[in-house]
Amino acid sequence: MKTHSLFLALLLVGAKAHAQQTPAPAAPAPQVTQMTVAQDGTGTYRTIQEAVNASRDLSQVTVTISIKNGIYREKLVVPSHKTHVKLVGESAAGTVITFADHTGDAAGHNTYSSHTVLVQANDFTAENISFENAAGPVGQAVALHVEGDRAIFRNCRMLGNQDTLFPAVENSRQYYVNCYIAGTTDFIFGTATAVFEGCTIHSKRNSYITAAATTARQLYGFVFLNCKLTADTAARKVYLGRPWRPNAKTVFLNTEMGAHIAPAGWDNWRNPANEKTAFYAEYRSTGPGASPKGRVAWARQLSAKEAKRYTLKAIFGGAQPWEPSQQ
Repeated sequence: MKTHSLFLALLLVGAKAHAQQTPAPAAPAPQVTQMTVAQDGTGTYRTIQEAVNASRDLSQVTVTISIKNGIYREKLVVPSHKTHVKLVGESAAGTVITFADHTGDAAGHNTYSSHTVLVQANDFTAENISFENAAGPVGQAVALHVEGDRAIFRNCRMLGNQDTLFPAVENSRQYYVNCYIAGTTDFIFGTATAVFEGCTIHSKRNSYITAAATTARQLYGFVFLNCKLTADTAARKVYLGRPWRPNAKTVFLNTEMGAHIAPAGWDNWRNPANEKTAFYAEYRSTGPGASPKGRVAWARQLSAKEAKRYTLKAIFGGAQPWEPSQQ
């Protein structure tokens, strides 16, 4: 019995000694939430992609990447696991992300791969940045392609020709405020629920501004609040939209429309059946392009009561409500 007790005592002493010799695991390094990108080497990184790659995977807090003025020739991807990334440019005109892929180029790109910037992650924000596809008028050439949910763009510029901005997927909610978006044909197109508030929408030639592909399941598609529609002198007959898919939804509220907007306003994309399923509407359009009596018979002019439903809270509601104006 004494031998057994002695053996147990020795085991306890040995275990204690081993515990004292084994160092405690090191505390994890604190998360980096501030980075700077500068091409001259004065920042944390020289390219935006390097900074995005260095952000913590599945971050639960905002990672702010400040970007100094410069022309960043990058085909930038923010993958789905790089959540809560916020890109802040030094100035919208001076901080430019540009590339020139386009449909039918030597590399075989198409609409879905021609992007200059692709955002797949949730909770992405960009401020004071230009997103440019510099391919020119050569067909589909996307400047910004967004798939993540709860994406915000403030004081940004989206520059291109055909298919400039692609709010891409059904389950994505996107908010564009005080942005400048320029293009030629269908230059705001896709399936996402997107609000454009206080934005300038600039047409470069006769064509169509929007090509929504809203599904029958979505209550809202593209909503323009207090925007301004402008154009180059070459653009004298521009339509507000045409349905990329039958249930397209696009609404303009309190929008100033230049003389380039065609009186008919909307087009059925050579398919009269779309007139029965698409939802195209306006409320209190102003300017020489506002033509309530000249619009196609299948478009709508909203009543004041109907217009009140177009709030950020309502548009971005759902199982997980989101109100970007509060962020």
